[in-house]
Amino acid sequence: MTSVSDRLKALRQQQLCALIPFVMAGDPDLETTAQALQVLDTSGADLLELGVPYSDPLADGPVIHAAATRALTKGTSFDRVLVMVASVVEKLRSPLILFVYYNLILNRGVSVCLDQIQQAGIKGLVVPDLPFEESRALLRAAAERGLEVILLVAPSSPAERMRAISGASQGFVYLVSTTGVTGTRVQVDERVVSLIERLKSHTAKPIGVGFGISHCEQASQVKALGADAVIVGSAFVKRLAEPSDRRLQSIEEFCHSLKYSISVSPLR
Repeated sequence: MTSVSDRLKALRQQQLCALIPFVMAGDPDLETTAQALQVLDTSGADLLELGVPYSDPLADGPVIHAAATRALTKGTSFDRVLVMVASVVEKLRSPLILFVYYNLILNRGVSVCLDQIQQAGIKGLVVPDLPFEESRALLRAAAERGLEVILLVAPSSPAERMRAISGASQGFVYLVSTTGVTGTRVQVDERVVSLIERLKSHTAKPIGVGFGISHCEQASQVKALGADAVIVGSAFVKRLAEPSDRRLQSIEEFCHSLKYSISVSPLR
């Protein structure tokens, strides 16, 4: 499987915007999660983001928080998530990014945990609660294992901090489109255009925009503003909470629609 960086580089060369769907591991169950990853992989996704359920998800809005709670209630653990990933990753074309809170990594030891993540076939990490000032050791240890740690830039980040984070981020820079937690929004925050422009003045790395993108018009708008990747989470998690006879078809159709909406014109 290709790396996060290589996949985005290839798409950029073709002037294509990447689609990165997010799903929560274990909601409604790990078997469905494995099926969902395969459906998304063949329905327009370029990379896949998989959340590890956590009891205190500070960056997650109500939809993803509820999904994590359901997954934990059903006994989903970090170890079980990694076993599921290892069983399905060879069937995937898209590089897999793990969205995991730092306490879960720290609790089992950084080196041990990163070894397990790498051995499962995961290519990237998003660790939303890890302060940038304390990220150097994780960045170094992950790079030694061929893992790319994708750092987040908030709308409130001053220029110097934005420059430092974008310089250290691996794979791409994750731009949080709005202040607050994840979740669906009615429209894209009007500050996104200036945020993308500011980020591009600091880095040549790809920029992925997430938090709050929930429908095709928003995805198309974010792509038109200059994003290299569009990240969609809560809208997929909601669809996976639908009745069992509908959920996989629902995410398949939605993924196709999103991919089409960001493919009708080349990148800026």
